[in-house]
Amino acid sequence: MATPHKSVAAPTVPTPSAAEIVSIADVRAAHARIAGAIVRTPTLLSRTLSQLTGARVYLKFENLQFTAAYKERGALNKLLLMPEAARACGVIAASAGNHAQGLAYHGARLGIPVTIVMPKQTPTVKVSQTEGHGATVILHGERFDDAYAHALTVAEERGLTFVHPFDDADVIAGQGTVALEMLADVPEIDTLAIPIGGGGLISGCATVAKAQAEVEGRTIEVVGVQAELYPSMFNRITGSILPCEGDTLAEGIAVKEPGVLTSAIIRRIVDEIVLVSERDLERSVALLLQIEKTVAEGAGAAGLAAVLADPGRFAGRTVGVVLCGGNIDTRLLANVLLRDLARSGRLARLRIRLQDRPGALFQVSRIFDQLAVNILELAHQRIFTNLPAKGLSLDVECETRDKAHLDRLVAALQTAGYEVTPVELA
Repeated sequence: MATPHKSVAAPTVPTPSAAEIVSIADVRAAHARIAGAIVRTPTLLSRTLSQLTGARVYLKFENLQFTAAYKERGALNKLLLMPEAARACGVIAASAGNHAQGLAYHGARLGIPVTIVMPKQTPTVKVSQTEGHGATVILHGERFDDAYAHALTVAEERGLTFVHPFDDADVIAGQGTVALEMLADVPEIDTLAIPIGGGGLISGCATVAKAQAEVEGRTIEVVGVQAELYPSMFNRITGSILPCEGDTLAEGIAVKEPGVLTSAIIRRIVDEIVLVSERDLERSVALLLQIEKTVAEGAGAAGLAAVLADPGRFAGRTVGVVLCGGNIDTRLLANVLLRDLARSGRLARLRIRLQDRPGALFQVSRIFDQLAVNILELAHQRIFTNLPAKGLSLDVECETRDKAHLDRLVAALQTAGYEVTPVELA
């Protein structure tokens, strides 16, 4: 079973008014400003996911933006609000992900020079994609913090405008246009499940949701979602001290230091922050591809992961889930899909103890044949094993129809006298 996610309601403590940072009027103005240059992505009901969770699940397909992520909304709004003199000088950002892509793309469209500082270990494909949008890429430092500090230095030296990926009121207003569209398309949504990294997306979306709910005299609940490995905003809001480290599938929301502005907004108007496990993130990415035929990165699937991890929490509600991005490495996606097949019992690796004698493999393979199980790969181990010299270990990777089919295979092997051990995933 997946590790249960932790959740704590955000406490009410004195903070600056969220509306003083960003108002719904700011978001509406941003939407009018950027409308002709971004994709008005659809918000569609997923009947199958609704059946799985007991909620009415609507998906906002921000992975259909040109850069495959919502980030270009906030970046474009920021660029359009800059004075002409600042535009002529250019902008700079520190990012190895979707913010870099969005800023580079719209900067090129508008004729604004864009410089992006990335850590040295940034994958080549991300560097080339950013350069492909016309941006100048500077590789600096080993960590994001190094790249961020260098970007600020370069901005000051060259007179460039630094565009923060989330802790900027204009960027937040641009990201809030996601919720503006969702609630216009599906007014009955009463719950939003929004991924949190630095907090820009949820800050803008919560601003819209709470303002519209107040006008309409109803409640719209806003639930933020973070990966268990990077609970930075959860820590800041709840006072927890959970560690922020590890290799998460949701690298797009793997932020160690959330924003100051976003923290103030979230503390005031976000109802709850929940944490989801890596297994739930993997399952969500796989389900979105299998059911909706859409590719979501780990961060993009975080909202759905929260609903799947705790269906009782969302049962009976009309939930809007933002698929905030679809930029996932194809090899990583393949691994996620194969791991999901293994967890569902459709792929398995069985370790079978045999005697090292002629015909041993043939006898085992007959059982696989009788149960119509496809053998994908075999591996014998005679030397590096704790079995006696006349024994051997056989690893069989196989393909079955489902978990019940796999269970029947294991039972048949055991009935035939074989010692069988499934090799489990983490």
